[in-house]
Amino acid sequence: MISIGMSTSCVYPLSTESAFRLARDAGFDGIEVMVTNDPVTQDAAALLYLSKTYGLPILSIHAPVLLLTQLVWGTNPVRKLERSAELAATLGASTVVVHPPFRWQAGYARRFEATIRELAGAHGVEFAVENMFPLTLGKVGVRAYSPSSDPVFIDCDAITLDFSHAALGGRDSLEFAMAMGDRLRHVHLTDGTVSMRDGQLLDEHLVPGRGTQPVAEVVRYLASTGWSGSLVAEVNTAGAGSEDGRLAMLRETREFAASQIAAGRRGRRSGVS
Repeated sequence: MISIGMSTSCVYPLSTESAFRLARDAGFDGIEVMVTNDPVTQDAAALLYLSKTYGLPILSIHAPVLLLTQLVWGTNPVRKLERSAELAATLGASTVVVHPPFRWQAGYARRFEATIRELAGAHGVEFAVENMFPLTLGKVGVRAYSPSSDPVFIDCDAITLDFSHAALGGRDSLEFAMAMGDRLRHVHLTDGTVSMRDGQLLDEHLVPGRGTQPVAEVVRYLASTGWSGSLVAEVNTAGAGSEDGRLAMLRETREFAASQIAAGRRGRRSGVS
């Protein structure tokens, strides 16, 4: 069964409780907690209270691996992953989303593949490595991540597909999803139009269907194969102008996912994907 969840990052800079409330009101099945400087995102007891209060299970934890969260839980990247796994296990979340290491984290990068496999086994969770993108300085490409920005080329057991990141990298997400194969276990449901090939760096995180990525085709494809991972909305609602506007964007995202899943399942029953 496919779960349709929502990341707490969707409502930034609103509170974590606001994320749970809006996710419930928009009809999502569960929550992905982005661990940030907000103490609530790091507190298992507080998160369990919110989960119970709003009737939403916590599906996944996004480790604090963004540049803006580099100081959360200290500066040791392995310890960050360990604490993320501990939090996920305590909350009953099956997945920890993680980015590939930055190139300047040389020691961590060398051990990254072994580390996530060891921590997954120790804590009973999946570490799903998210696709990122090369950076550009003018017309020159820069490798920002190691061993790769593309998890297809990383020795990991689970992968997260992010459509906005795929757009930035100039990738076709349907081809990307097929290349990921059985390792594709988690999806950040969003969209994008901007490619760094056009000399831009803008991680848009649009409502799915508002960009140029084949989001509908990917969701239908996954549903037609009997895929059972999580689709987690990670859309930028900051420009909505009001809480009602944010809620409308989140409902649109949830309804998009549900309709494409239903279409994919119908295709599976009829033998047409």
